[in-house]
Amino acid sequence: MKKFLAFGEHIEGYPVRVVNERAVRAAAGLLFFPAVVSFMHSFLLGNFQHTRLFIIVFLIDMTLRVLNPRWSPSMILGGWIVRHQAPEWVGAPQKRFAWGLGLLLGLAMLWLMVFNRYMGPLNMLICATCLTLMFFETAFGICLGCKLYNLFNREKAQLCPGGVCEVPAQRRGWGLPLPQAVVLLAFVGVAAAAKGWVDDTGPLQGFDDMATLEDMGLKPAAGSVSADEAKRCEVPAFAKAIGHEDMWKLHNGCR
Repeated sequence: MKKFLAFGEHIEGYPVRVVNERAVRAAAGLLFFPAVVSFMHSFLLGNFQHTRLFIIVFLIDMTLRVLNPRWSPSMILGGWIVRHQAPEWVGAPQKRFAWGLGLLLGLAMLWLMVFNRYMGPLNMLICATCLTLMFFETAFGICLGCKLYNLFNREKAQLCPGGVCEVPAQRRGWGLPLPQAVVLLAFVGVAAAAKGWVDDTGPLQGFDDMATLEDMGLKPAAGSVSADEAKRCEVPAFAKAIGHEDMWKLHNGCR
C-alpha cells in the first residue's frame, strides 16, 4: 500500500522525489483537448452533457494522480506517447500541490454542474481557470499552480521545469532582444490592419455571395423556403431556454 501511494520517483542524485515533466505536459494536453471540446459544445449549443461527463472523467484521473501519478490514466498514456524522449525530471512536491488545486476545482464543478445542474457565471469562471492551467502546462511547460507552492510551504520548490527555480530572478529579465520585439509589434500591427480589412469587406455568406446561383435555380428565391428547410431550422427548446436561439440559427446556417 505504501508503494502504491508513493508519490513520484526516487532517483539517485536528486534531492527530492521527481516526476517526468514530458509525461506531465503530454497528460495536460490529453485533458485539455476534450475539455475545450466539451466547453465549446456547452457554450455554443447549450448542451452540457459532454461537460458533465468530462468533469467525472477529470475527477477520476486527478484523484489517482494526486495519490500517485503512476496510476493516472492520462499520465500513463502521456508517458507512453513520450516514451522515446529523454525524461526531464522535476520536483514532485509542487506538482502534487498544483494537482490538488485542480482536484478542488473539479470537486466544485462536480457539485455545481453534475449533481445540482447549476449553469451560470461561477462554473464558467471555474472552467476557464482549469483550461488556463492546462493550456499553460501543455503549451509552455509553465505550472501556474506550482507558483503558488512557495506561498504555502516553508520549503521552496526545487527542480522546476526549465530550471527556473535555480536561475536567480535578476538574471531572468524579459529575454527579448529589441529586433525581435520590433518584429512582434509589427506582426500585431499587420494582424490588426488585416482584421480591419476583413471587417470592412463584410462576412462571407457561403452560396449567398454567388449572385448567379439564383439565376441558375440553385438558390431559392427571396422569401421562399422549402418545408424541409423550415423544419430543419426549427430552433430546439434547449437553445431557446438558454437564450442561444440566434446563435443556434447562425451555426446551423438558418436565418
